[in-house]
Amino acid sequence: MSTVFTTAKELLESEGTDLGSTEYVAITQEQINQFADATGDHQWIHVDPERARKGPFGACIAHGYLTLSLANLFLPQLMRVDNTKMGINYGCDKVRFPSVVKVGSKIRGSGQVVATELRGEAVQVTVRISIEVEASDRPACVVDTISRFIFN
Repeated sequence: MSTVFTTAKELLESEGTDLGSTEYVAITQEQINQFADATGDHQWIHVDPERARKGPFGACIAHGYLTLSLANLFLPQLMRVDNTKMGINYGCDKVRFPSVVKVGSKIRGSGQVVATELRGEAVQVTVRISIEVEASDRPACVVDTISRFIFN
């Protein structure tokens, strides 16, 4: 369930807020192959199950940037900002990939508001999303996402 913010004041005062976790989603070989086709990255550790089975990870793994792109799936599940004219993705800071996501793994996003500030008429919010792999102690990706919201 999303944490909902309805005013600029609420959002500005949200620094330190734990946004909880999303449901798990499975990563399939089809998703990995489609990402490889979209980006041109057909490295065997991603798209050749037979060779990858004998490789360092024992299976195909998701591209790091595929894992990162799923922050866009998880963020609106973690938080929602109502009563806005507009919200934009302003960028990311401090992206890291501490562990791999093997095909068939289930991942989820957990989040925390790490910074807020007023930027002109917009409230800028930095949310740290950890993309966690089920049954793993280490996240697959940790990213500080930056969004800007202009309220009505």
